[in-house]
Amino acid sequence: MQRALSLNNSPAASVPLRFMFSTPVFVLLAALLLLWAGPMAFVSRWTPQALALTHLFTLGALAHAMAGAMMQILPVATNIHILAPRLTATVVHIGLGLGTLALVAAFLVGTPWLYHVAVALLTIALLWLPIAVVGGWWRHRKNASKGSVEILAGVRFALAALLVTLVIGASLAGQLGASVTPNRVFTDLHAAWGLLGWIGLLVIAMSFQLIPMFQVTELYPKTITRWLTPTIIVLLLAHTFTVMGWGSADLDIIVQMLLIVAYLVFAGETFYLIWTRKRPEPDATTLFWRTSMICLAACAPVWLAQQLTGTDMSVTLAVLFIVGFAWSAVNGMLYKIVPFLTWFHCQRGLQVALPFIPKVRQMIPDQKAKQQFVVHLLAVVLLIAASLQVPYTARAGAVALLISAAWLLMHMLHALRLLVSTKRKIRETLGQAAQS
Repeated sequence: MQRALSLNNSPAASVPLRFMFSTPVFVLLAALLLLWAGPMAFVSRWTPQALALTHLFTLGALAHAMAGAMMQILPVATNIHILAPRLTATVVHIGLGLGTLALVAAFLVGTPWLYHVAVALLTIALLWLPIAVVGGWWRHRKNASKGSVEILAGVRFALAALLVTLVIGASLAGQLGASVTPNRVFTDLHAAWGLLGWIGLLVIAMSFQLIPMFQVTELYPKTITRWLTPTIIVLLLAHTFTVMGWGSADLDIIVQMLLIVAYLVFAGETFYLIWTRKRPEPDATTLFWRTSMICLAACAPVWLAQQLTGTDMSVTLAVLFIVGFAWSAVNGMLYKIVPFLTWFHCQRGLQVALPFIPKVRQMIPDQKAKQQFVVHLLAVVLLIAASLQVPYTARAGAVALLISAAWLLMHMLHALRLLVSTKRKIRETLGQAAQS
C-alpha cells in the first residue's frame, strides 16, 4: 500500500466519474427488472431473468465501478498512467454500457443478433481496458511507486481473470446466438473466473490501498498482500483443470475449499482491520464494508451446506457474493471516492485558497449515507431471503434495492452539482479579481 498519493497524477474528472455515475443506474435497472420478474428470478440461475439480473450487476454496476476505480487509483497510488485515459474511458464506457444492455436484452427476448452485438461491444471494451492498463504499466514501470508492487500484481491478476472470463463468455454468448445450448462446464468456469477472479481479485487489490487510506487502519500484513492474489489465481487454474477432466472430483472439492479459505482470510483480516481502526466511530463506508465482509464469509457455510445436502444453493451464493459482498463494498467505496474526487477537482489548479470551496464531508454528508445504508442492508437481507424462496420477499427486495440505488445516485448527483456550482463561482471570483 502506498501511503503518499500523487494527486497531481489524477486524470480529468470525467474519466473516472462517468463510470462511477453509471454504477447505480445499472442497479436501478436491475431493481426494476426484479420488480417485474418477481420470484421467477430466484427459481434457478439459468432463467433468462436470473441471467439478465446477474449481468446487470456484474457487467453493469460492478465492472463500471471497477474500471473507474482503476483509472483513478492507479495513477495516484502507483504512478502508473493508463494509456490515453480520455479515449480509453470513452471507448470502454460506451462499449461496456451498450454491450451490457444488448446482452441483457438478448437474455430476455432471445433474439440471436442481439447476442452478436453484445459480444462485439463487450469484446472491444473489455479488451481495450486491460491493454490500456498493461500498456501504461509497461511504459511507466520504472516510475512505479515502491509501495505499489502488491497492488499492481493484484490488478494484473484480476485483468488476466477478466480476459479468461471474456473469452469463455464470448463463446457462450456466440452459442446462444446460434441457438446452441452451452456446455455446463464452461458456464461454471465463466462464473468462477468472473466472480472469484475478476471481481474478487480486483476488490482485494483495491482494498490493499483503499481500506488503510480511507478507513485509517493498519496496513494489511505483507503475507496477505504478497501471496493472497497469486494463490487465488493458482487455485482457479487448478479448478479449471479439474472440471475439464484433468483431475478427480474429490480433488476439485479440495481446490474449492482452499478457494473459500483464501477468501475467508481476506474477509477476516479486512473485518479485523476495520474493527480495530483508529477512528472508533463507524462512518457509512465502515458499515458497508462490514456488511460486505460478513456476506463474503457467509458464502462458506452456504457452500458447505450445498455439499453436505446436495441441494443447489447457487442462487443464494450468487446473491451473497454479488450483492452482499461486491456491491456492498462498491457502494461503500463510492461514498469515499466520489466526495474526494469532486472536492479535489473543485480546487485543482488553484493558486490560492478560497473560503467558499466545500469540504470533503460536505459533498455527501455521512449521516445521509448512513440512511442509505439502512435501506441497502434491508435490500440485501430481503434478496437473500428471496433466494431461499421465502414468500413475498423478491419484490419487497426489489423495492428496497430500487430505493437504495436511487438514494445513492441522488447523493452522488448532489456532489456533482456542488462541483459544477463551485467551479462556476471560482471562475466568477477570479474574473472579478482580474478586472479589479
